[in-house]
Parts: sequence; structure tokens; C-alpha cells
Amino acid sequence: MAADINNSVRYELIGEGSEGQKIDNFLIKTLKNVPKSHIYKLLRSGQVRVNKKRIKTDFRLSLGDSVRIPPFTSPKSEVKTPISIKPEQALLIEKSIIHEDDALIVINKPCGLAVHGGSGISYGLIELLRKSRPDARFLELVHRIDKETSGIILIAKKRPVLVDIHKQMRDKSIHKKYQVIVNGKWQKKQLIVDLNLIKTSDEEGQKKVRVISQEDVVGGSKVSRSVFFLKQAFDQFSCLEVKLVTGRTHQIRVHLSHLGFSIVGDDKYGDFSLNKRHAKLGFKRMFLHACELGFRHPLSGEDIFLTAPIPSDFIKLEHYAKTN
Repeated sequence: MAADINNSVRYELIGEGSEGQKIDNFLIKTLKNVPKSHIYKLLRSGQVRVNKKRIKTDFRLSLGDSVRIPPFTSPKSEVKTPISIKPEQALLIEKSIIHEDDALIVINKPCGLAVHGGSGISYGLIELLRKSRPDARFLELVHRIDKETSGIILIAKKRPVLVDIHKQMRDKSIHKKYQVIVNGKWQKKQLIVDLNLIKTSDEEGQKKVRVISQEDVVGGSKVSRSVFFLKQAFDQFSCLEVKLVTGRTHQIRVHLSHLGFSIVGDDKYGDFSLNKRHAKLGFKRMFLHACELGFRHPLSGEDIFLTAPIPSDFIKLEHYAKTN
């Protein structure tokens, strides 16, 4: 593959959009076509400097810092087709906003829309939002939910806001609750689930998360905790609420599949024969919805509690479960 070559040193002045960001993440975002391994090599060798000084990979940038970026060689970037946002897409995003202030945008993401582009997806929620608001100086996802999951997503308008909420997440002071409909008749009113999870890839390169026993815990595995509450149980389905204590990739989906109560419509960890049967009845989505989010507002210090209405698909499936 041909390469893009930058033969000269360049300097970047840190503005509000990058204030508080770690230097490695800043470089990964700025040098889009440079492999991460090469970026870390530049950092460790001292070629990247801030205010003429060598820095470590976890150094956080301040407003007005001058970042020296050395010459580099990177794979030639592919020409990307510009995102063309349709009026109805912009309207959908704007109508999905449930809260907005100087620091944050909170969106009730529709099922089927990825939060960002990548892995065969040309664009997602964040790209559409940036395209519809070209004058916005900073818009970044605070967290993520799966493409087929609906519900609350936080977008930060300022770097310090992003950093603050990430700290709240690390401190486990964020309240997150989901609604889910599973296959099978759930029995317990409340169940705390603690499992070790690890990311893996199958023979086709598809990434999945699986449960490993305490005896098999290895590097890269992570502890996870979910608390499940029974709302209503029917013969074939059960409606649950889930409080996340940790926020691991696919956590709720993997926990429920491991317990033998797969999420209706889950095409990765679910019951594929049941999914086909439900799809013929018109229930084609994954029935997982991020319904509540609580946190301390990074600017005002006020306690914020947000809710996203339960989708009509959930109400229809609950009605079907009651009458069948």
C-alpha cells in the first residue's frame, strides 16, 4: 500500500475541544491514518513533546499547550465518501433529543442506528449529529450502546464535561437502568449476577464476549455485575429491569444468555430458532432498551435523572405475551 509521508515537524495548539484529553488519545484522533503502535513508539521515544518537554503516554493536555508532532509515515488514506445527511435523518435525530444544555445532548437513540461508523458502517449517530450541526466545536460520545439497543445516549459538548462523566463512570456513581424482554419464565424477584467476561473472536473473525470461570481467569478478563428485577413473567416471555453496576461490552446480553434467558431478537447471543419465529410475528428487533440514566451534572453539580420512554415494540410484545 502506498504511504502518506509528512517530512516536517508540525505544532498543534490545544483549544477547548482537546483540553483535558490524554496525549495518546489526542494523537490517535489527530493522526487518523497512523497505526496506534507507531504513535506509542513516537511518544515513548520522546519525539512528541508538549511545551518543548518530553511527556508520558498518560499526560493530560491543558488549554494553550503546544504539541510538537514529528515527521511520520503512514498508510495512504482511502478516499471516503462524504456523509450526505437527508432532511428526515436530521429531523429524526433532533426529535430524539430528550435533554440539551450547554454541556450535554441526551438522545433517545432508535433501534437499528449505530452510535458511530466503523466495521462496515459508513456513519452512525455521532456522525449524523456532527453533520447536522456543522458549527458545533466539540461533539463526542460519552458512552456507547449496541446498534440494536435503543435508549439513552450522552453526547458531550465540551472536553472537560466528557472527562468529568468518565470519572463518574470509573467511580461507579452513574445510575444506569435497562428494560429487557427475554425468552422463558423468570422466577426470582431480584437476582445479582457476578461473572468474569473475556472478549474473543471466532474462526470467521467475529468478536464475541464469553463467560469464564474463576479458575480460568486470565489477563484481559474483566469482572462484571448486573442486578435483575422481575417486572412481569408470562409463559413464554419475561419482562425485566436491569441495573448495571459495571458496563462491560455486551454485558446484559451475555449474562442473560449464560443464565438461559436469551434476549428476544438477540442475533449474537440469542436463540436463533426463536428469533425466526418471533420475526414472523412482527417482533424483529432486539428487545433491550436503555431507559434510565442518572449522574451529577459536570458544570452545575446538580443531580440529573433522565428517562427514555418505552418503545411501542415492547408494549406490543407484552400485549402478545399476555394474550397468548
